[in-house]
Amino acid sequence: MSGRARRLLGVDIGEVRIGIALSDPTGTICTPLTTLKAAGAPADQERIAELAAKHEAEAIVVGLPINMNGSYGPAARGAQAFCRLLRTMTGLPVFTQDERLTSHEAEARLRSSGVQPSRNKQQIDSAAAAVILESYLAGQR
Repeated sequence: MSGRARRLLGVDIGEVRIGIALSDPTGTICTPLTTLKAAGAPADQERIAELAAKHEAEAIVVGLPINMNGSYGPAARGAQAFCRLLRTMTGLPVFTQDERLTSHEAEARLRSSGVQPSRNKQQIDSAAAAVILESYLAGQR
């Protein structure tokens, strides 16, 4: 990522839902945006491409579900294929970010703000996308 500011879209892929988050143009604040119902490729990538265009994102960061031991299993390989198609459809840079424990972090943040994560699965997914995006941006500084 270059030194200039730009808006990024964060994505937390799930089998049932896809969490989406958005950074501000300075890359300082990441906000949960929405949660999409997973529909499969290429429909998921098309909807993410539409959101990226609507919010003028210049790049997309997708959570990469690496195993706790650091290995890449079927989920990580699936995420990489998801990213390849997303890159082709959007023409945007698509980066991956290790997403280990992001859902736990998202749940903890929601609890601290008074939200019951067990009743708000969609909020967990978009909050996890924000954590993924924050982690990526922190690694770029």
